[in-house]
Amino acid sequence: MRHIGFSTGALALADFRTALKILATLPLDAVELSALRENELFPLLDSFDDLDLRHFHHVSIHAPSRISPEFEVVAATRLAAFARRGLPIIVHPDAINDWDLWSPMGRMLCIENMDKRKPIGRTADELRRIFQHVPTASFCFDIGHARQIDPTMNEAWRIVTEFGSRLSQVHISEVGTSSRHERLSFASKMAFQQVAHLIPESVPLILETPVTAETAMEEVQEVSAALPLSTQQAA
Repeated sequence: MRHIGFSTGALALADFRTALKILATLPLDAVELSALRENELFPLLDSFDDLDLRHFHHVSIHAPSRISPEFEVVAATRLAAFARRGLPIIVHPDAINDWDLWSPMGRMLCIENMDKRKPIGRTADELRRIFQHVPTASFCFDIGHARQIDPTMNEAWRIVTEFGSRLSQVHISEVGTSSRHERLSFASKMAFQQVAHLIPESVPLILETPVTAETAMEEVQEVSAALPLSTQQAA
């Protein structure tokens, strides 16, 4: 069985408590606790132990997408404590200023591939250079970012083929030309199916598509069609 869920930011932007209330009503067992802005991080971390996460098989934390050098030391220190508890910490590589602050997280540091707006982390070649800084880190494959970079999905194939052994989470959405997350279209589903067989069943899928409580499960069905389990995986 594949573990599927949502980023809290997709369900309720910057409001993880509301997002968790929505998720509590849905038959999903994965969640990414999102703090995409610096001012969202500490309220999330301070509240973590009071959150009811018992029914989730997979829980991760998404660090801010932009981190100032003066904030980085305390942010990395606080997040490292959660990494030691076994929570993957999803990080945009362009947000890192000092790799030495993050490398002690080991495999719990989960580097995400980037969209076209970012200067690094977009391709297999760029990711290879990043993992030289953090050789034990794991990988969050954003399939929508990869399709935006190369709609043929050749780059996506290169990324997953080279870094598949590091894969610990998948982000899925359609990423438009403006780099905004959108719900899946027929075209994106067809594209994602080209690399679906490379994603093990054990790797959780985190939806970043903007949905409501009423439309969330419709989008989960679309994702299941876009990334079906192969016969070999399902066996």
